[in-house]
Amino acid sequence: MGWKILLPQEIKEEGTQLLLDAGHELIQGRGFEPEDVLADMKEHQPDAMIVRITPINREIIESNPNLKVIVRHGAGFDALDVKACHDNGVQTLYAPVANSTSVAETALMLILECSRNVLRLRKTWVSDYYKAKLKIHKTTLNGKTVGIIGCGNIGSRLAKRALAMEMNVLAYDPYKKAADFPDGVEVVRDLDRIFKESDYVSLHCPNTSVTKNMVNKDRLSQMKSTAFLINTARGGVVVEEDLYEACKNGLIAGAGLDAIRQEPVDPENPLLTLDNVIIYPHIGGNTVEAAHRASYFSAMGINEVFEGKKPTWPIHDIDYETAPTYDDVKVPDTSQAGMFDF
Repeated sequence: MGWKILLPQEIKEEGTQLLLDAGHELIQGRGFEPEDVLADMKEHQPDAMIVRITPINREIIESNPNLKVIVRHGAGFDALDVKACHDNGVQTLYAPVANSTSVAETALMLILECSRNVLRLRKTWVSDYYKAKLKIHKTTLNGKTVGIIGCGNIGSRLAKRALAMEMNVLAYDPYKKAADFPDGVEVVRDLDRIFKESDYVSLHCPNTSVTKNMVNKDRLSQMKSTAFLINTARGGVVVEEDLYEACKNGLIAGAGLDAIRQEPVDPENPLLTLDNVIIYPHIGGNTVEAAHRASYFSAMGINEVFEGKKPTWPIHDIDYETAPTYDDVKVPDTSQAGMFDF
């Protein structure tokens, strides 16, 4: 006999079919707000749940003593109280590679849009064609430097794409050995170098006790006046008030954001008033392909636990304050550098 599995939001057919074929019962949730999930937990007492966007807190987890597994439908899991799950014997899983390519492409798209000043172009070209064409500042990516903070599944994919665009790539990730970074990347162990030397600083780190508010007034003041901040990770990593001042006053050239502190966005957020700040509604991982992969991997994870197998992608409790870090470096081979520049 299978499990009862709560779906606060629907998942794609690959995932639902896998679960149905395994004999599980799927419960379509009444909604995806926390109070909806809490009510469903109390009423149905499901064995497992696949959660997409709902914040899952300790109250929800402890409302159902029958709960065995929660799967985060995607890579980020800061909205899931992992400690509360583990305190109550609930296994936590996720799908870390399902949307990595989509998010890396989103970061590259933001870099390209910033390089061409697309917001100012959109606001100008109909009323003043020649100003838009000839006067608004635009740059190429060739020869520019992107500094990547967090070089995991997504950061590594961005690095490879940036290298294909003939960019220089610096990458900072203290929890990763130098040998595990992509070829062609310069491994940087001094975070200040990323901010000082990069034309684009791209964030790909979780929001933790170490990274929360990491991009603040002091960090932004280290950046070039021509540099852009790119954030497709988590809004909590950036002090938005400091970013607003930096972009408004020309301390940096601007920002491309797919993650902000409050989602959905507050209409009064001052960043919305700036024509050098692009904001997306956190859609980096929301491509059709990524959704299909995440649904399948999420369902696969539940079935692995149901069958007594070791799950492919468990979420572990990590104390980032005490986790092992590395200081070894790797410098890319530049013997072919410039061979495509003309």
